[in-house]
Amino acid sequence: MPLDFTKNFLAVPTEFKLKNNTGCSSKVTVKLMNSRVTLDQGWATYASVHQIKIDYTVTFKLLTPDTLKVIIFDNDGTEVFNKCGKHDEAFAAKE
Repeated sequence: MPLDFTKNFLAVPTEFKLKNNTGCSSKVTVKLMNSRVTLDQGWATYASVHQIKIDYTVTFKLLTPDTLKVIIFDNDGTEVFNKCGKHDEAFAAKE
């Protein structure tokens, strides 16, 4: 995420809760790297569970200072929906 994204915060949180379009949520850590805010620990699992591919578009909407709504679009521009079962199992295994 561009560093300008941080102007939306009094202080950039060290962790974000990611909520998707089916109500699932998970946490990822945040770190500053090369003048960008990056999603760190937890993002790889999130991307894998939601089957985010290289040519997909991922949008983030700030809901609260530490919560982002994530909407994923496939390469045809169709919104992707994932069920929470696989999501919850994958994140439970990581804890």
